[in-house]
Amino acid sequence: MNIWKFYGVTHADHLVMNPTSEAKTDEFISLLPLKPNARVLDIASGKGEQLLRIVEKYDATGIGIDISPYEVKAANGRASERNLDDKAEFIEGDGAKQDFEPSSFDLAMCLGASWVWGGHKGTIEALKKLVKPSGLIVLGEPYKLKEPSDAYRELEPELAVSLVTHAENVEIGQNAGLNLLYSIVSDLNDWDRYEGLRLRAAELFAEDNPNDPDAKPILDRQRGEHDFYLKHGRDTLGWAIYLFRAPVSYTHLRAHETSLHL
Repeated sequence: MNIWKFYGVTHADHLVMNPTSEAKTDEFISLLPLKPNARVLDIASGKGEQLLRIVEKYDATGIGIDISPYEVKAANGRASERNLDDKAEFIEGDGAKQDFEPSSFDLAMCLGASWVWGGHKGTIEALKKLVKPSGLIVLGEPYKLKEPSDAYRELEPELAVSLVTHAENVEIGQNAGLNLLYSIVSDLNDWDRYEGLRLRAAELFAEDNPNDPDAKPILDRQRGEHDFYLKHGRDTLGWAIYLFRAPVSYTHLRAHETSLHL
């Protein structure tokens, strides 16, 4: 089973591939202090919906990078349908391996894929280099609502070890020199809808494609993930989108920090 096919099938009914409602997606986009003609980068852009909405609202230009050929194809199709081919481009590839000019974007985003740079802190450091002075960085990150249970740790050992609180996610950004402008937190309804749509999509795909050799493995895996969510994840894992602003310049920031110690 191709893992990107699995995610493509199980997210067939999602506008965005994370537990953020459409209303909250529009909220964070409306709060971006962007000027017309801003240049935007979206790492792990998925279906491209967030980037396309930003491009439409702010008359911006954007580049989306995603490793899944299924999502890149879908995103470029969406751009064409909305007559945004000349404003938004989606490229298949590893976001960490792209060669972008430093300090060339007004906004850089990575929602739910900080593994690209080894975690939340690594993603912040990577995106800091790509945004202009006073540029915006938008991150989507999980956080822990409580300490993971032994069962959770057994089934998701790497994630369990890496989880920090909502406040600590903010603090990591602030310690890296960023200023928090806003954060949007998903609630249980957002999570239940996100996970429920994944299960529904897998069930219907299996019913409609009985001869597809991947149908049963996709369904079995998604049923297992949904069961894990209900039993262990629902009261353990949170999700938030963080809107940060980079300082005017890191040289200025270092000089300011030095003066505080004189």
